[in-house]
Amino acid sequence: MLNWVELLSGFKEKQEPIALVTVTKCLGSTPCVVSSRMIVTQNKTIFGTIGGGKLEFKAIDEAIIAINENRIIESTYTLGPEFEQCCGGKVEFIIEPMNQSPELFLFGAGHIGVEISKLLVDTPFKVNLIDSREDWFSNIKLDKQINTIQVKQNDFKTFKDAVKWGSNCYVLVLTHDHGIDFDLIAMALQNETKYLGLIGSKTKKVRFNNMLIKEMNIEEGMSNVVCPIGLAIGGDTPKEIAISVVAQLLQAHYNT
Repeated sequence: MLNWVELLSGFKEKQEPIALVTVTKCLGSTPCVVSSRMIVTQNKTIFGTIGGGKLEFKAIDEAIIAINENRIIESTYTLGPEFEQCCGGKVEFIIEPMNQSPELFLFGAGHIGVEISKLLVDTPFKVNLIDSREDWFSNIKLDKQINTIQVKQNDFKTFKDAVKWGSNCYVLVLTHDHGIDFDLIAMALQNETKYLGLIGSKTKKVRFNNMLIKEMNIEEGMSNVVCPIGLAIGGDTPKEIAISVVAQLLQAHYNT
């Protein structure tokens, strides 16, 4: 008998995206019972079963959709000729994608960056606060949920290696140096992110756009970068700006 707690914990520890299929209702003659479960990985490896046959193949296909789109799917199927079964029963199941929490990589532990990090505690976001200034974090008090990463300013590879690129990756660029800001934006545009934001004015956006196109041969320029960052809710203190940015991040996450 499968130990579901251990299995799920193992995938969570590895942060491997999976989908958990759980049978929630059975009517009539069915090949499974309520609470039958199955874990599906991104490469369609399965653990457990919901009865086999075409019903299970259908559930696996839907589980991949749930993983790729990071959304819960509820399905109902009547087991007739379509499934090469004549029992006529009905099965309902729910598919839950797991281990795909949004992760923020925030470059720049200045006043606004620190406020953003603090506001995101106890939200779905895992927060990584990144800075290249030596011993910068020694005088900053942060919640233990916030992961701090010290990168080397003279070794830009450490900036790239600090990020887990992908569909759940959110990047914010708020450093103390416009040159670093530009390099980070150019780097991020060549990798997969869900959200890429840059603090700055419309003038900065235009300047960076021209540099990306002319110097980096990145044809889309700044079209895929949010700049200025934050919702237009007013306020110009670090905390007020941070609130507007956090609201925008949550909006991007929940509107998936």
